[in-house]
Amino acid sequence: MASNIGIMDSAYFVGRNEILTWINNRLQLNLSRIEEAASGAVQCQMMDMTYPGVVPMHKVNFDAKTEYDMIQNYKVLQEVFNKLKIEKHLEVNRLVKGRPLDNLEFLQWLKRYCDSVNGGIMNENYNPVERRCKGGKDRYPKGSQKFSKSLQTNNLHNPGSGDTVGLSKTSGPKQGKPYAAAGGANSSGEVQALSKEITDLKLSVDLLEKERDFYFAKLRDIEILCQTSELEELPMAVAIKKILYAADAKESPLAEAQEYLYQSMNADEKEAETEETDP
Repeated sequence: MASNIGIMDSAYFVGRNEILTWINNRLQLNLSRIEEAASGAVQCQMMDMTYPGVVPMHKVNFDAKTEYDMIQNYKVLQEVFNKLKIEKHLEVNRLVKGRPLDNLEFLQWLKRYCDSVNGGIMNENYNPVERRCKGGKDRYPKGSQKFSKSLQTNNLHNPGSGDTVGLSKTSGPKQGKPYAAAGGANSSGEVQALSKEITDLKLSVDLLEKERDFYFAKLRDIEILCQTSELEELPMAVAIKKILYAADAKESPLAEAQEYLYQSMNADEKEAETEETDP
C-alpha cells in the first residue's frame, strides 16, 4: 500500500504543477501555490473523496489561518488515518509552517495513496463544493475568491469608495454624482497602483520559486548519488545524508556530520596502522 512508499518512489518525482492540477480538478478549487494547502483542509477532503463519509467534514476548517486552527485540521486527518489503519506519520509542526517542500512531499504521498485506492477512480456522485459546505466556509466558492479579496482590500484602503457606491444608489442625482466621480477617480488610481504591486510581487514569487526548484533539484541529485549501492556506506555519503535528513530546523547538523566523518577517518587510520604492525 502507498502508506509505506519510500522516498525514492516515483511518487516523489511528481511536480508541483501536476499536484496542483490534481487538487484543483478533483476538488474544484483554484490553488496556485502548494503552500495554500498547508492548513490540512485539502488533505482532509481528498481522504473524504477517497473514502466518502469517513471524514467528519463539519470539523474541517477551510478558513484556517492560524497554526492552532491548522493543527485541528491535522488532528481530524490523523483520526481518519487511525480509523483506516494508515501508517503515515504527520509532520504537523513542519506542515503548518507552510514551507513548500514539506507540503509538496506530503501531497505527493497523498496523491500516490489516493491513486492506489480503486485505481484512483473517484465516486462520480461526490460533490466537493457541497461537502466543503459541511465544514468551514467554502474557500473558493466559484473560483472568485481572489477577485472578492481584492475588492475587500480596496475598500479597506479607501473606505469612501464603498460608501460612494451606497450613496450613489440612495442619494439624489445632484448630491451623489460629484462625490461618486471624485471617489471613482481615487479608486481607479489605487486599483492601478495595487495591480502594479501585485504584478511585481508575482514576478518576485516566480523568481523565488525557480531558484527554490533549482536548488531542490541539486539536493535530489546529491541524495540519489549518496543512495547508490556502491557509495551509500562510504563515510562521506553517510555524513551528507545526516545533513540532508536532519529533522530539527533550529540546529545545524553540520557539526554532527563533521564529527562522524572525523571519527570514521580516525578509525580507518587506526585499522591501517594495525594491519601494518601485524606480522
